Amino acid sequence: MLLRTIETFLRTHAMPATKFGRLAAHDPRFVLDLRMGRIPRPDTELRTRAWMQGYADGTAEMVKEAA
Repeated sequence: MLLRTIETFLRTHAMPATKFGRLAAHDPRFVLDLRMGRIPRPDTELRTRAWMQGYADGTAEMVKEAA
């Protein structure tokens, strides 16, 4: 489920829900709406998952470079 994945991502990266929404979906209410039952379109879900993967990969790369 997308919302569960997002919630885990938010905790892992200590990111507020509104910031995630702005960055991933260009909608600061995105996560809040999902929490209220919004069901995203399949392409929106794919883009959101791809954004999360790219963010996580970028963060891992920055950590690797710092070491």
